[in-house]
Amino acid sequence: MAKQRVFISFDYDYDNDIKILLAGQAKLEDSPFDFTDASVKEHLTGDWKDKVKRRLRNCDQAIILCGEHTRNAGVNEELKIMQEISLPYFLLSGRKEKSLKPSSALYNDSMYKWEWPNLKALIGGARSK
Repeated sequence: MAKQRVFISFDYDYDNDIKILLAGQAKLEDSPFDFTDASVKEHLTGDWKDKVKRRLRNCDQAIILCGEHTRNAGVNEELKIMQEISLPYFLLSGRKEKSLKPSSALYNDSMYKWEWPNLKALIGGARSK
């Protein structure tokens, strides 16, 4: 099976450290996913939503990496675009002590525990909705 191209959506101000850990897992030999860092580090000019939409359309699915401040982060806008273009995604708990869903998450979006066997299964489509 070809590796899935995954977009990682996260709170750049608070969760860059856990995004780096997740990116490291993509480099493992048995990883079912690969990603190109398409996170927005600077303000995008012009129609930034179209730019994000193009980045998302180049991916097979997305991981919403949830932390303590995700509820009010820019992740919400990316998630709305994912929902608009029907890009498959799942919420991954990035902080053991406190991970919050983005405010734009659907009521039935589950948040999953971040463990390597679980992450591999989620990438493979093992999700409840």
